[in-house]
Amino acid sequence: MPPRPAGDVTVSVVSPAHNEAENLPALVAEVAEALAPLGRPWEMIVVDDASTDGSAAILRRLMDEQPALRVLTLRPRSGQTAALEAGLAAARGQFIATLDADLQNDPHEILRLLPKVAEGECDFANGWRKDRRDPWLRRVSTRIANGVRNRLTHEQIHDSACGLKVFRREVAERVRLFNGLHRFLPTLARMHGFRVAEVPANHRPRTAGRAKYGVWNRVFKALRDCFAIRWMQRRLLVYQVEEEERDDA
Repeated sequence: MPPRPAGDVTVSVVSPAHNEAENLPALVAEVAEALAPLGRPWEMIVVDDASTDGSAAILRRLMDEQPALRVLTLRPRSGQTAALEAGLAAARGQFIATLDADLQNDPHEILRLLPKVAEGECDFANGWRKDRRDPWLRRVSTRIANGVRNRLTHEQIHDSACGLKVFRREVAERVRLFNGLHRFLPTLARMHGFRVAEVPANHRPRTAGRAKYGVWNRVFKALRDCFAIRWMQRRLLVYQVEEEERDDA
């Protein structure tokens, strides 16, 4: 389902969330603070992926406090890719930003990435956690995963899985997601002809809640997904169409 008409919303911030009750109030407050200088209408969409930690009640309260907040709920738990796709389908903004709900992505970086897209430097700005604030094992495993991913997909993306991204709504309209492929959004966007740029972005340590991904619960899935992307690249339809003019003479 394509996103709804943009209307007068400039930026939609989409944040998938599962059991992030401790982080949600600060997340919504930081996004509001970060986008205040924009001076244009914005919205935030939190997609609650069947949380069991009281997130629903917290989000209802936050909706009363913040008119720009919209909440979608998935039942049953459907995974991060499904939550992201649901948020993109509901987004009304001319531009779309994505953020992880764990507050490791800095919402203030949105307005640093947005001009690169809005002013035409690129169509898709991907955050790069160059100074990543995670345990060493996760940093090393991610570096290896990115290397393997780039080797198999012939890419040069340092941090494809970074949750911080800003892109034109046309990207969401064109790119089709499948389970697990949210980690490959920059590559999928480029496959559809969009210009992708990486931007070093602030990354923060997790201070509340629990990480949903570890080394072993994603390494084999990620490798499988790499081969799926490689298959798609090899079978991508690339052509140009010209319609013949009618000869009225």
